Amino acid sequence: MSNSELAASYAALILADDGVDITADKLNTIIKAAGLTDVEPIWATLFAKALEGKDVKDMLLNVGSGGGAAAAPAAGGASGAGGAAAAAEEEKPAEKEEEKEESDEDMGFGLFD
Repeated sequence: MSNSELAASYAALILADDGVDITADKLNTIIKAAGLTDVEPIWATLFAKALEGKDVKDMLLNVGSGGGAAAAPAAGGASGAGGAAAAAEEEKPAEKEEEKEESDEDMGFGLFD
């Protein structure tokens, strides 16, 4: 990530933390106030368009949730049996991880051998 991208990212985080709408003008103002003169204005425009209408704080809090918006209605609209199936699906990846760890040990060597 370039310094220009980092500057625009940090400026967007500052605006989101203050609860201010993220616009290209506001991003450029913060970047200039930070004394960064080598950041091209296109970065502020790109970040403003990408974050338009999005809650940045919510995005940060749900980084690892995955699934996206398409998975939420399917899980929310499911019946009790569907909810049990969703719970069973959540358990499957954990089982696969354990199997993967066991297969590494079966090879006869480890990290510290």
